[in-house]
Amino acid sequence: MSYSLNELRLDCNNRIKLNFDGGELSSDAGLLLLKEFAHKIGFHQLLQNSFKTNDKSNRYHTDDKNLLQKLYQLTAGYFQDDDSDELTTDPVLTTILEKEKLASQPTMSRFMNRCDDICLMQFESIHEELRRRIYSINKPQSILLDIDSTLFATFGKQEGNDYNQHYSNYGYHPLLMFDGLTGDLLKAELRSGNTYTSKGAPNFLYPLLLELQDEYPETNLFLRGDSGFADVLMYEKLETNKTSYAIRLKENGRLRKLASEIEHELYEKTIQNQIDYAVVYGSINYIADSWHQPRRVAVKIAKPYGQMAHHYTFIVTNMELKDEDIIRFYCNRGRMENFIKECKLGFNMDSMNSHSMTVNANRLQISMLAYNLFNWFRRLVLPAKLRKLQIDTIRLKLFKIAAKLIHSARYLKFKLCSSCPYQEQFIKTLINIKNLDPKLE
Repeated sequence: MSYSLNELRLDCNNRIKLNFDGGELSSDAGLLLLKEFAHKIGFHQLLQNSFKTNDKSNRYHTDDKNLLQKLYQLTAGYFQDDDSDELTTDPVLTTILEKEKLASQPTMSRFMNRCDDICLMQFESIHEELRRRIYSINKPQSILLDIDSTLFATFGKQEGNDYNQHYSNYGYHPLLMFDGLTGDLLKAELRSGNTYTSKGAPNFLYPLLLELQDEYPETNLFLRGDSGFADVLMYEKLETNKTSYAIRLKENGRLRKLASEIEHELYEKTIQNQIDYAVVYGSINYIADSWHQPRRVAVKIAKPYGQMAHHYTFIVTNMELKDEDIIRFYCNRGRMENFIKECKLGFNMDSMNSHSMTVNANRLQISMLAYNLFNWFRRLVLPAKLRKLQIDTIRLKLFKIAAKLIHSARYLKFKLCSSCPYQEQFIKTLINIKNLDPKLE
C-alpha cells in the first residue's frame, strides 16, 4: 500500500484511493428510530424526572444522560464502558443525547459505582410506569407470568458470588419473570449464587401480582414455573390473587403410586411393552406434607421410543383445562430460554464485573430496561416481517446504517446510505411510531 500524508492508495488497484475526510459519519443511524420511539412514550423525560443517584455535584454529564448513554450503547452492541471513549463524538449518539461529547469511560464507571439501593427502587418505579404507558397502547387480555432462575457466571471476587450446585459453577443466581406471550421482562432480581431456586420467589412475585390486578383488573393472569418453584406459599399467593398456574412437581413414590391407574392404561396401550411408543394423560388429587389442602395434579406418562422405562410428568394446577392441554401449556414455557438467551447475548445482562453486588444489581436493571425498550419497539412498531427477529439481526438490518451528518443554520440533516437494502422497512417503522398514541399521564 502506498500512502501520503493525506491519502492512501491500494497496491492491488491503483485506482482506489482512501482518506479520512468523509465528514461526520456514523454506522448507527438506525438508532434514531429508537430515539423517536423513546420520545413517543416519554422515555427520556421519565428518566430525567425519576432517576437520580445520591450525588449532589453539578455535573455536565447528568445521571439521566449517563443512563441513556448506557442504554443506547447496549442496544447498539457496545457493551463495555471503554466503548464510550471510542464513541465520544459519534454524530448519532451525540445527537440522540443532545450533547457535544459522550461521557468518557471513567465518567461512566463513576456513574455506575454511585448506583445504590435507592436507584434499584427508582428502576422498579420506572418499569411500572413504562408498563402503564405501553399497555395504554395495546392493553393485554392475558399476561403469562413465566418465572425462572438462571446463572450469571462470575470470574472474580464479586460480592455475593458463590458456587451453584445446579449449574456447577460460580456466579449469581437471579430470578427473572417474563411475559411468555410478549417476551417483556416484567421483573428481575439479583441473588447470591448459592440461593435455592424458590427462595424469596413468593415475595418476588407478590408486588407484581398486586400491580397487575390493581391496574388491569380485567386482564387474565397465568403463571408457569418448573419444579424449583413448587412451593406452597407460591400456590397460596396465586390462589388468593385469582391467578391460574401450572407448576411442575418433582417425581416421587407417592405421586407414582397415585398415578398407578393411569400407568395401567399405558401398559394396556403398549400391550405389555410390545408397542414401542405410547403416552397417556390423567389427573390425581394430591396433598403434600406441607400443604393444607389437596390440589389437582395433571399427569403425563410416556413410554419413549427404544426405552422400557416410563417417563412421568406431574403438574400441580388450579386450571380447569383438559389434562393434555395443561401439560402442553406447561411445556410451552420453553420459549423463556430464548428470552434469557437474548438478554444475555444481546444485551450483556450477565456481565457482573463490579465488586459490589448492589452495583451489579443496578447493571441488571439497566440491561433489563434496554431489553424491554427494544422489545416494545420490536413488537409495537417494526413491520410484521421483522417482529420475530432478535436484536442481533435487527442491529444488522435496521440499526447499523451508515449516515453522514450535515449541519445547516436550522437543521441537523442525516444523509443515510443510498444502498441500504432496508429503506422501506425503515420508513414503515417511522410511520408506525408516528401513529402511536400512548397515554403519558
